[in-house]
Amino acid sequence: MMTMIYKSEAGERELLEHYRQALEAWPVPAEQLRVPTRQGETFVLVSGPHDAPPLVLLHGSGANASMWRGDVATWSQNFRTYAVDLVGEPGLSAPSRPALDSDAVALWLDDVLEGLGIIDAAFVATSLGGWTALDYAIRRPERVTRLALMCPGGVGRQKIGWMLKALLTRLFRRGGLRESAMAIAGLDGDRHQQALDTVVLTFTHFNPRRERLPVFPDEALRALTMHVLVIVGGRDAMFDSHQTARRVRECIPHATVHLLPEVGHAVFGQAEPIAAFLRA
Repeated sequence: MMTMIYKSEAGERELLEHYRQALEAWPVPAEQLRVPTRQGETFVLVSGPHDAPPLVLLHGSGANASMWRGDVATWSQNFRTYAVDLVGEPGLSAPSRPALDSDAVALWLDDVLEGLGIIDAAFVATSLGGWTALDYAIRRPERVTRLALMCPGGVGRQKIGWMLKALLTRLFRRGGLRESAMAIAGLDGDRHQQALDTVVLTFTHFNPRRERLPVFPDEALRALTMHVLVIVGGRDAMFDSHQTARRVRECIPHATVHLLPEVGHAVFGQAEPIAAFLRA
């Protein structure tokens, strides 16, 4: 399904120019690839040694590959990293939004991996990207070697509904939008100023997906056999992180779960712990 994901052409131009500037500041050498898929062209930023094992990075809603710029220098030492722009999000991929209550997202990801020549890979993903990676691991377990998820959707109860409406209704006040973004993402105005500025700019011009993410049943989670790491923030305003942690521990007993009590939905500073998990 193709949709108008930006509020105006001018807003789209401003957002994509901001993104291109972020790509120019990518901390390690990178190739920019465009992979044809059944959902349209998909943009992938590739870093790390050509002969290293593949690591696929999937960002969250309202974001793009630039969210990994603080982590990629660590991960690309030992992995060939593929930072994928999800379709339908404010990046350089097609504006299509495959139905979440079907296998359409997995089929799109099939096309991406095949276009990149990847048979199987480890995945690091967050929020909507976490839902996408988990959906793929459930549907294509033979293609996912390890799974590291930060505040993933589809496990704990989604709490975003009323806050997203509040965010959208306060767009006429830049200060109000900034306040909403701080509350929803759990961003500190001083420590996370760059990330917060990007969130405010994005949601000034971007129309996010508004449907609730499908919740994975217990039996689907129990079927996962690959190594799984889940990191959640105890103050996550979007998903019930305590329920996420509890369900993962109950349904995937071999998983490692870290609940960070003072952290919100946006999780920072986990590059090294995730790298250790991926190398183990």
